[in-house]
Amino acid sequence: MSERGQHTRVQLIVFHVEQIEFAVPIDQVWRVELLSDHTITRVPRALPFLIGVINVRGQVIPLFDLASRLGFPSSGLPAKARVIIVEMDDQRVGLIVDGVHDIRWFPTAKIEPPPPTIAQINGVFVNGVGKEDDRLLVILDLCEVLTPGERQQLQEMHTEAGATSS
Repeated sequence: MSERGQHTRVQLIVFHVEQIEFAVPIDQVWRVELLSDHTITRVPRALPFLIGVINVRGQVIPLFDLASRLGFPSSGLPAKARVIIVEMDDQRVGLIVDGVHDIRWFPTAKIEPPPPTIAQINGVFVNGVGKEDDRLLVILDLCEVLTPGERQQLQEMHTEAGATSS
């Protein structure tokens, strides 16, 4: 690896879901919100892991349970739950996580590609695994949290909602 490559860093938001540490590049994130600051409105005929929608700064944001999407059993919404809002196919989507630890720079030299057996977990793309002392950070691409079919369903729901509100 070149001298320059050893000093390249990426800024990550570190969070946890079901006591597992994950991270996501900060450039994928629009906002991080405290879930308790918002009222969740349920949506009929929604995807199983779609909790509902919330209003963030005048925008209706679909809200997904990331734990459920990752295949963990639902343990309810923790009191300190956060919503990480990402932009996906020109639409903002909120993902509920148990908590956000920090935002930090991480050396790319300490990030390895994921083993092929975990590169795709239930449609959630794993970008890599960051190694720091004894800790491992699973680095996700949150923009790939939904399959193309699920994105289409979400777009159709959004279109229907827009048609009924006009």
